[in-house]
Amino acid sequence: MMDWTTTHCRSFHRVLTRTATLYTEMVTADAVIHGDRDKLLGFDPAQHPLVLQLGGSNPEKLYRASRIGVDWGYDAINLNVGCPSVRVQDGRFGACLMKEPSLVGELVKAMAEGAQGRPIEVKHRLGVDDQDPEESLFRFVETVAASGCSTFIVHARKAWLQGLSPRENRDIPPLDYGIVRALKAARPDLAIHLNGGLQTIAQAKAESEGLDGAMVGRAVYQAPALLKEVDPIFRGQKAPVEDAFAVLDVHEAYMAARLAEGVPLQAMARSMLGLFQGRPGGRLWRRILTVEGVKRGAGLEVIRAARNAVEIAAVRRGAAA
Repeated sequence: MMDWTTTHCRSFHRVLTRTATLYTEMVTADAVIHGDRDKLLGFDPAQHPLVLQLGGSNPEKLYRASRIGVDWGYDAINLNVGCPSVRVQDGRFGACLMKEPSLVGELVKAMAEGAQGRPIEVKHRLGVDDQDPEESLFRFVETVAASGCSTFIVHARKAWLQGLSPRENRDIPPLDYGIVRALKAARPDLAIHLNGGLQTIAQAKAESEGLDGAMVGRAVYQAPALLKEVDPIFRGQKAPVEDAFAVLDVHEAYMAARLAEGVPLQAMARSMLGLFQGRPGGRLWRRILTVEGVKRGAGLEVIRAARNAVEIAAVRRGAAA
């Protein structure tokens, strides 16, 4: 979720669910060590529980980055071994590390030392290229678990590092949820979470029965209102907001505070574009935020105008019905 699950996106998502664990976009260990930490690592405390997602292949650097992440207050540290992009491969991290489980074990051990007792997780694929998942997945998990990792988030697809783009790698390799369940059966002592192709919260709950949880990424970014179903479906708790309009009522205070700090509206609005996905006025909402929200000095009046357009569209749809 590079460039997607920014701090503003996460604060928006937290309005929709009190209980889901939120993840940062993947940040390289080098960026954490040498970059602008306020920009890369800063977050609103309301985002907890929150996990820092790291990329890298150098044990010493990941030790330092994990230590920094803990000092910044993250609840856990996640190592991404699932991203198939060429840029990531060139840096020798992401999905290409599926070919080097022993190295991933070294990375996990170093991260655990840096994290000072905070949990370490690994997010990964079933395998890459010509690897047989029946062998590669189990060998990878066995090796990494022996180094001290007890939580694995399994994107239930292989990744083809040659021949498919990152976008194609999200759709073309077939999903295999069954092998993830088989992994849990073989290693009941480990926390195994399902990821990949989950389009609704109800589906995530159903497909992850017998597992320890599910991760939903792009589906909730594209239609964030789905997150409102997490607390009722997974926790048996009342949703924190009744509808998308209530989300805006709650989130307006956060946006006003950030605008006062000089954050451009666009930086916050981009993660809100899908809030009314599939509803009357959804396209108008998206168009107004896309066109007006990028203008210099844009403020809450743009959000309010877009909301008004959705409300009018809903009334007209009701009258037509």
